[in-house]
Amino acid sequence: VPTVILVRHGRTAANAGGVLAGWTPGVHLDDKGREQAAALGERMRAVPLAAVVTSPLERTRETAQALLAGRDPVPDLHVDERVGEAKYGDWTNQPLKTLAKDPLWKVVQAHPSAAVFPGPEGEGLADMSARAIAAVRDWNQRLSGAGDPTYAVVSHGDVIKAIVADALGLHLDAFQRIVVDPCSVTVIRYTETRPFVVRVNDVGGDLSGLVPPPKARGRRRKPSSDAAVGGGAGA
Repeated sequence: VPTVILVRHGRTAANAGGVLAGWTPGVHLDDKGREQAAALGERMRAVPLAAVVTSPLERTRETAQALLAGRDPVPDLHVDERVGEAKYGDWTNQPLKTLAKDPLWKVVQAHPSAAVFPGPEGEGLADMSARAIAAVRDWNQRLSGAGDPTYAVVSHGDVIKAIVADALGLHLDAFQRIVVDPCSVTVIRYTETRPFVVRVNDVGGDLSGLVPPPKARGRRRKPSSDAAVGGGAGA
């Protein structure tokens, strides 16, 4: 039963300035973003990670390095374009307040599954969602040979929202209801029957509940795919 910790990168100057950076090269964490990433690395230090998978963009790689800092052993770092930012095409590097006047903005807000960003490099949000979900399921399978792995995926806001919508059984058109802040933690546990969304947009909670319990002697009990009727007692 793999558990994926979805981490949005720390804040950048583009985030602070209301600019849609997209795949623009050279967008790094700002001072606040580096502070956020370092704090998250400390929060997650006690959580054993089988691997860290990151988008290829600088802001995600810098955040991923903060997650690896101080770990012994250091988990493998994998770069995967499938969890890279949505390809916003001609919207890239445009101020959000300008984009809000574009007719496509209303489609992105109300019917994102139909939204395809303009220009030769533009991508549909449905295509972005499909590649990101496929990436997570692929890594679940790759890493599951080592028991019940917990691993991190460092990605971007819209990408994480799409993965969460899929795990919740929501249509992509509902993904704008989900909030994913810079350097937030979202946790999904994938069982044979269904995914369980454990946390969403956690920016400061205790992560000790993600540390697996000590292995009991004797026969290993298979994790249940059943939901806790009534809500259960928590981690």
